[in-house]
Amino acid sequence: MAASARMIAPKMASMMASTTVKAARPMVRANVQTQVSQRAFSGVRANAFQTIKRQQASSILNATTRSVMGRQTVRPYSSEIANAMVQVSQNLGMGSAAIGLGGAGIGIGMVFASLLTAVARNPSMRAQLFSYAILGFAFVEAIGLFDLMVSMMCKYV
Repeated sequence: MAASARMIAPKMASMMASTTVKAARPMVRANVQTQVSQRAFSGVRANAFQTIKRQQASSILNATTRSVMGRQTVRPYSSEIANAMVQVSQNLGMGSAAIGLGGAGIGIGMVFASLLTAVARNPSMRAQLFSYAILGFAFVEAIGLFDLMVSMMCKYV
């Protein structure tokens, strides 16, 4: 079907170009008709040939446009593009959700930096401060793990 359309298209273009040139320049067409009618077959006028050519061109053009337009209106759904868009949105969601892991890392660093500062100021409370630091570390780590879980859900669920 596509090969036949490729073969018909140049013929249609040449026929349409010849008819548009003749329609656009009526003075030239009149001169051509008088010259052609003198050289034409005996008893047959050139206008009859032009009328037949125009009717054939319009019927070919109508048939071709109907088949082409019919194919374009029933465009198949492209699942490749849809799948690619889903993958991109999953990666963006995972990346934006994973930003919170940096906050968890900063929080853990701050907990242990505060532990070192507090022990340096009061070494006798080291055991009690260490248990508080471990509790703070557990909370910050839990928030980081929740954030990691959300980012994995964005990608794989």
